Amino acid sequence: MVRYAFLGPAGTFSEEALLSLGVEGLEPISCTTIDEVFEAVERGRAEAGIVPIENSVEGSVPATLDALAFDTQLEIQSELVLDIHHCLVASPGTATAEVKEVYAHPQASGQCRRWIARSLPGRTVIAANSNAEAVQSALARPGTAALGPALAADLYGAEILERNVEDYAGNQTRFVVIGRGLRERTGSDKTSLALFLKTDKAGALLMILSEFAYAEINLTKIQSRPTKRQLGDYMFFMDFEGHVDDQHVRTALDCLRLKLREVKVLGSYPRA
Repeated sequence: MVRYAFLGPAGTFSEEALLSLGVEGLEPISCTTIDEVFEAVERGRAEAGIVPIENSVEGSVPATLDALAFDTQLEIQSELVLDIHHCLVASPGTATAEVKEVYAHPQASGQCRRWIARSLPGRTVIAANSNAEAVQSALARPGTAALGPALAADLYGAEILERNVEDYAGNQTRFVVIGRGLRERTGSDKTSLALFLKTDKAGALLMILSEFAYAEINLTKIQSRPTKRQLGDYMFFMDFEGHVDDQHVRTALDCLRLKLREVKVLGSYPRA
C-alpha cells in the first residue's frame, strides 16, 4: 500500500485530485488542514501528500506556499490540474429559498462570490476547513446549505440544489504532490523557487528577473509574500520552465545564490 495524505474528509476536491493520479495500492490518509498534510509526510505517516497550490480565480493558496517556503524541506514531486465545479447542496427536501446560511471553504466562497450575491443575497457564509466538511455541516443543520463537489453530495447523501455555481466556467485548481527529494529531469519540467533578499533595495526584483532573462528561462509565475519577520519584508515565489539540472538553469541559480540571502528550490518536476 502507498499512503497519500490529502485535505479531507472524504469527498473533497483534493481527494478527487488524488484519485485521478491512478496510484496502484493507494491508501488515502485524510487530514483536516493543509498543514496536517505536510506534517503527515514529514513524520512518515504518509509517503506523499497532495495539496492545492493555485486556483485560476482566487490565485495562490497561502497555506501551501508558506509550508513549502518556511515550514518544511519537502519538495514538489509532480503537479496536476483539475477542473473545479461547485454545487449548492443541502439535506434532502430543502428548497433553495429556505437556505439561511451557506457553509463553504474560503477558496470555494471566493470562486462563487458573484453567484452567491446574485442567487442567495444576504445569506451568511460560514467558513469551513474543507468542502466536504462544509457539506457535512449543512446536513447537520436544517435551513443551511453548502458549496461542495458533487462527489461529496453523493458520498454523504446530500441533495444537489444547483450545479456549476462557480463564477467562471474555466475554474481550475492546480494541485501538487509533495514528498522527499527532487525528481529526475524529463525534458519537460517545471521548477518552483522561494527567493529571499539580503536587503530590500531599489532594483532588487529587476536583478532577479535579469538572471532569468539572460539565461532565456521562461517564467510562468511570480508572486511576493511576507517573510513573517517584519512588516514590509517580502520574498518571492517563482515558477519557470526547466529543471535544476539543465545547464542554463544551474547557471542562473548559481548567480542568484551570490546575490540573495537564500534560493530555496521547492521542487523540479514534470509539467502537467
